[in-house]
Amino acid sequence: MDLRTLEDTRELARRLLARAPAGSLVVLTGPLGAGKTTLTRFLAEALRSEADVTSPSYTLVHEYPTPEGALVHVDAYRLPDAAALEQLGLEEILERARLVVVEWGGALLRLHPEALWLELERRGEARSATLRDASGAVLAWDA
Repeated sequence: MDLRTLEDTRELARRLLARAPAGSLVVLTGPLGAGKTTLTRFLAEALRSEADVTSPSYTLVHEYPTPEGALVHVDAYRLPDAAALEQLGLEEILERARLVVVEWGGALLRLHPEALWLELERRGEARSATLRDASGAVLAWDA
């Protein structure tokens, strides 16, 4: 999916939520500036949260209340491996959250085959998003 405008990213958030039932894990990968935190902000908006979404780079985890349950936003960039994220209580978080979004969480895909993987790319000013399952297979947006 091409992301030419912020409205395109807002639409991506709506489509992603439609694919992600309560308790879903969404892993975001892509380079700095690809739009991971911006997408999370639009996910919060689509879930009707009034929270100010910011990058959890230094705190590791931000939790935003929504009428459907918590949106939990994790930044795994500084964590050494998936085991460190699991030690933060990821299983318990998944049980109570509406949605868990993990930036830089590619290592989780081996441990969570049910996860949705959103690969964000940036080429100059152009951005795109590819939805994959944990094995890397590309998923259609309308499924």
